[in-house]
Amino acid sequence: MSFSLPLKDPVPIFSLVLFIILLAPIILRKFRIPSIIGLILAGMAIGDHGFKIIEKGSIDLFGNAGLLYIMFLAGLELDMTEFRKNRHRSMVFGAFTFFIPLVLGYLLCTYVLHLSLMASLLISSMFATHTLVAYPLASRLGITKNEAVTVAVGGTIITDTAVLLILAIITGAEQGNLNTAFWLKLGISLAIFTVIVLWGFPAIGRWFFKKIKDDKTSHFIFVLALVFLAAFLAELAGVEAIIGAFLAGLALNQLIPHTSPLMNRIEFVGNALFIPFFLISVGMIVDLRVLLKGPEALIVAGALTAMALLSKWLAAFFTQLSFGYTATQRNVIFGLSSSHAAATIAVVLIGYNMGIINENVLNGTIVLILITCMVGSFVTENAGRKLAIREAEKKPEIAGGPEHFLIPIANPERMESLLDFALMVKNPANAAPVYPLVVVQDDEEAKEKIYISNKMMEKAVIHAAASESNVQVVTRVDLNVTDGISRAVKELLISDVVLGWSDKNSATDRLFGNIFGTTTDNVLQSVWETVYVCQFLHPINTTKKLVLVLPQNTEYELGFTHYVQKIILLAKQAGARVVVYSGARTQAAVQRFVTEAKASVELTFKKLDNLEDFLVLARNVSGDDLLVVVSARKGTLSYQPYLEGIPGRISRHFKDNNVILVYPEQRTTENNEPGMQEGDITLRPIQEQLMNINRIGKAVKRIFKGGEKRNPFEEEDAQ
Repeated sequence: MSFSLPLKDPVPIFSLVLFIILLAPIILRKFRIPSIIGLILAGMAIGDHGFKIIEKGSIDLFGNAGLLYIMFLAGLELDMTEFRKNRHRSMVFGAFTFFIPLVLGYLLCTYVLHLSLMASLLISSMFATHTLVAYPLASRLGITKNEAVTVAVGGTIITDTAVLLILAIITGAEQGNLNTAFWLKLGISLAIFTVIVLWGFPAIGRWFFKKIKDDKTSHFIFVLALVFLAAFLAELAGVEAIIGAFLAGLALNQLIPHTSPLMNRIEFVGNALFIPFFLISVGMIVDLRVLLKGPEALIVAGALTAMALLSKWLAAFFTQLSFGYTATQRNVIFGLSSSHAAATIAVVLIGYNMGIINENVLNGTIVLILITCMVGSFVTENAGRKLAIREAEKKPEIAGGPEHFLIPIANPERMESLLDFALMVKNPANAAPVYPLVVVQDDEEAKEKIYISNKMMEKAVIHAAASESNVQVVTRVDLNVTDGISRAVKELLISDVVLGWSDKNSATDRLFGNIFGTTTDNVLQSVWETVYVCQFLHPINTTKKLVLVLPQNTEYELGFTHYVQKIILLAKQAGARVVVYSGARTQAAVQRFVTEAKASVELTFKKLDNLEDFLVLARNVSGDDLLVVVSARKGTLSYQPYLEGIPGRISRHFKDNNVILVYPEQRTTENNEPGMQEGDITLRPIQEQLMNINRIGKAVKRIFKGGEKRNPFEEEDAQ
């Protein structure tokens, strides 16, 4: 085999690029230089304009895939509830970051550089576009949920779409095809493309994930195939492929939970392979020798670069003024939106090939790409760190101490779904492990059963490792399963217990099966922490709507805020809206908690004063909905006799649905009984007495302050 430069054989090319991806970030990290810059500089060195180590075009396939991957991840990692809530802000930023560069760029090109009308329009539209080169930095810093990042990403797709439509119009005008047929074709094709991706892809994805449940490799390939299909359909519709990749991310956003193994695989492959290839390919385009071709090239390059950065900073500044963002958030928006790469290259190369712009503008644009990518990366890195620190400081303390999840396993087939549920509702900031538990009965076959159970639990460890989650398997030998679970809860300081729904026929056995062995009370009267009993017939990520049923007085239970917080987190992870069925007082308590916690969730309330109307829900619950019913232990404030028959009714009327029964945390007495028994006192006297005490207190306060004298009992009960 002969060895010559530039390299043409894919084996040494791939080997060299992998070593660059490995070493460049490690070396530049010592100099506090973002890894993105190192990859771009490495691309400059090995490319056609550097030492000519790699032949031009040899990594274009991976480079293009990396650009699509960046746009796909941007859509996939968006908090869709926040995105919908801030869509107007994204539109405002999109307008600023489109029109300000467009207008200022046109003035520069027309009155300073003295370019033609078409050239001025083309270059000014190039100023308006930008590429999310620095988005991986924001993702690594964990600030993608911040409103500044959400607005920047939303504005990116708006301005890039507008620019690429302008490019299509300019191209049509130059070719003489700008007629009614052109506009009609463009409008119809874009409409069909949007419907296929935003409505067709979720339906196809939901069907696929339901049918192919256990093949994780197929899940990844399926998602990747949809991304590139969407990119291809975008090109057929007359716009750039990056628009299709971003819309594919939005379409699949609700089907891929952020804590799932699939999401981990998607991010890993992108950050390890595709995105670095794209950054290296960007560096290979840069030609610093253009600066040596005379003063005109320097003037054009300087003018273009200065205008590109100034106009994007002004767009971020006016967005800050419009919505009251901090200077750090403004800098994050500027850092993300200041990098010019992919769409800019597409615009300039098309203009150059059509003879609209000359070589000086082309070379100046190459310098612009290098400088803006470096500036965007530095600004995003520095401002992102400050924003990440502030976000961490603002996070509320979780009441009740650290969370520890226990998952007693009786059926290995349900293990993965129960583990996925626990990881989805577990606080992401909590580093405590999840504990899968196997309880072995203490008899002559105990040793053999322990060995078999340990082999079975290896599957749980492997599954959790795919999502980089901390799992610690626990095995207990006890006289019976109930005692084993109860002791594990105490020893491990468990806060939440996740159980599987049995396939037995009777209501009680169906609920607890092999786990509890006798009756419901055996576990619920010995484990007072929050208990979830789960029936998962379909993957949780296929959930369209989460239906939450709350009994009367549940807002007065000790564990109310804890399980509401978990259900909201589950809805966000599953990308589902929440419909709450409860009484008016309970609805007010849920709304108050959501407001105080500033939780971004799409919440709808339906009145259900009497649980005996429970079966009315059946007509409003589809097969893609997740039914969550909050029950109660006997003798607690929210307990109602009707709740005892809920498991049987669910088994008959919701047998094809994913179902979760929640038993809230309770405080126990020395006799291991509920701290407040049914019949001792009722809720209405409690509420009335508390209100009376509150009114008297306010009246006394006004008297001491010399306030207006009036009857403290004139106020009406808001409830």
